Amino acid sequence: MKWLLTMTLTAGWIISTLQAQHFHWGPEIQAYPTGLIPGIAFEKSGDRGAWNVRLGYNLVNHRDLGIQDDERGGGFGGSLGYQYFLKKYGSKWFMGARTDLWRNRIDWKNQPGTPQEVQGTSKIVVLQPTAIAGYAWSIGSFQLRPTIAFGAEINVKTVGKEVGHGAILLAGIQLVW
Repeated sequence: MKWLLTMTLTAGWIISTLQAQHFHWGPEIQAYPTGLIPGIAFEKSGDRGAWNVRLGYNLVNHRDLGIQDDERGGGFGGSLGYQYFLKKYGSKWFMGARTDLWRNRIDWKNQPGTPQEVQGTSKIVVLQPTAIAGYAWSIGSFQLRPTIAFGAEINVKTVGKEVGHGAILLAGIQLVW
């Protein structure tokens, strides 16, 4: 809870320091083979780029693709990133980098549905650096931005049994006002 309060206050401080004409925000969703990340993003733009902060929730369903036989859960977190537009801000192709930090609670099972079933819970802190690319369409007063990202899901702290981690590919979409 203290971590969520810190993230909220940090995002509020960043937002309060931004100039209104260069401040943008909107919903975002990213999907990956074993999960979904809905969130809200805030960004401060310049001529050809933008710093952004995202607050969200990481819904995890590793199924049997993780280390344990069945891994499901999720947790709150946030991101800090930068997007560079090849022309001007908000125009067509962009690329960038983003680092996420998630505090997930994963409920896992081994040998589910059998008399030998074992279950437990792991609490993990996940660092997720990614490279991101996308395309921006201006539609009236907002932008539609489909994205693709590739990086790593690194469990930097685990309390309980180890759970899935490794390379990650995400497809997403942002709406930005």
